[in-house]
Amino acid sequence: MLNEQELQKLQQMVDIAVNALEEVKAKDIIVLDTVGKTSLFSRMIIASGDSTRQVKALANNVAVDLKEAGFAILSSEGQDSGEWALVDANDLIVHVMLPAVRDFYNIEDLWGGEKPPFHAGAAKPWHSAD
Repeated sequence: MLNEQELQKLQQMVDIAVNALEEVKAKDIIVLDTVGKTSLFSRMIIASGDSTRQVKALANNVAVDLKEAGFAILSSEGQDSGEWALVDANDLIVHVMLPAVRDFYNIEDLWGGEKPPFHAGAAKPWHSAD
């Protein structure tokens, strides 16, 4: 269980990361509380980007803004391909994915969240691989 000071620090990290994602026009941003589900991190943010270039820019913006605020980035993965990028900031994990990748892996469901309706009322412009 996190104490009040740790919760405030964590909320600051989440706010900075969400703001960084919004600055680069991320879509379908969700924040999941993972306390009690894993001891590895306390919050997970999942967001979508429209292109590999945007996915890379979103992940980079999150890492830069968190570093500027004094938070350590343990690792950053997936920015070569840009289909799925991950930023590990210890208590906060940020996943940025293309919509088709996000739909296929559905990590929200694994962590107790709900998959966003990418195109409400319309057919998806992609399908999951069989």
